[in-house]
Amino acid sequence: MFRSNFEPYFLLHLGVIKKAKAYTAHLLLFNLKLKRMARAMFEYTKTVLSKVSFDSTLFCKELQKALQRLLPYEIEELKIYIKSLILQNPELDQCLILLKA
Repeated sequence: MFRSNFEPYFLLHLGVIKKAKAYTAHLLLFNLKLKRMARAMFEYTKTVLSKVSFDSTLFCKELQKALQRLLPYEIEELKIYIKSLILQNPELDQCLILLKA
């Protein structure tokens, strides 16, 4: 069987490719976990806001916390959710100021 001088380099290159694929797969799983965690935080925020919707002052404080920890696209979803809460509890409309900033 013929062996070239480049075979060790070729095998080394294949090893690097395998490691790169494993690393890429690891990153994809990590990103998936982060997205799940972010989604869980969004759902938790909605739960908290619905539970404190009886008091507008407390609602505004929790909304401020949520705006600091949520991602921008989650804040857009939260705006839609809050508008539906305001339809049920009109006294919460004073908190809309926080969403415009």
